[in-house]
Amino acid sequence: MLRRSARQVALQSLFQMDIGKVDMETALETALSFHKLSPAAQEFSRKLLEVTWANLAEIDRLLQSYSIGWSLERMGNVDRNILRIAICELLFFEIPPSVSINEAVELSKEYGDVNSSRFVNGILGNIARETKPLK
Repeated sequence: MLRRSARQVALQSLFQMDIGKVDMETALETALSFHKLSPAAQEFSRKLLEVTWANLAEIDRLLQSYSIGWSLERMGNVDRNILRIAICELLFFEIPPSVSINEAVELSKEYGDVNSSRFVNGILGNIARETKPLK
């Protein structure tokens, strides 16, 4: 559950950066102010956010290649950012793919619309089957 809250912070921060054009530190501080996270969970949020942002072009290229018929701009803002974070985990973190996918699906159920979880699950399942971690 601690990592789920950390992922929520990373999602909320990335959303602010993507949509509101807020700088990373401000976005992270704002998101953290709404959550009581342990130092380890805060560090996971920060690292997830930093690695996602640093590799955003690569993550977006991969996401675009697996979202047939959906441009990044056409995707829901929440779904796009959940997918970015989960793809980052799949590529750059030593987390079992099933865990990253499940956490992304749960975030999409909480923050997305009624179809978000199926959309997120489908794209991430295909990516996980066909790509190897880069780390």
